[in-house]
Amino acid sequence: MNIYIGNLSDNTTADTLKTLFAEFGDVESVKVIKDRSSGRSKGFGFIEMPSNSEADQAIKALNGNRVDGKNMKIKPADSGGKRSKKKRFRRRRSY
Repeated sequence: MNIYIGNLSDNTTADTLKTLFAEFGDVESVKVIKDRSSGRSKGFGFIEMPSNSEADQAIKALNGNRVDGKNMKIKPADSGGKRSKKKRFRRRRSY
């Protein structure tokens, strides 16, 4: 299961998150999203856990916990395929 983690401090690292989530089971990958130009954290990241039950336990236990001075917001990540298509602007014909 892919897990979204928001409201992260600039000081929170991938190793910190891996240590927190490893208490609940196997962690496949951890990614803290960073700004391309500055290299600083954008304040969110993703964790991949192979077991859905372990991931659910981690989400319930860690959501709202304070890490590096900020309360984390944790929830299952959106797959990205649920976005609605925008309607295209159509110019009316004038005769």
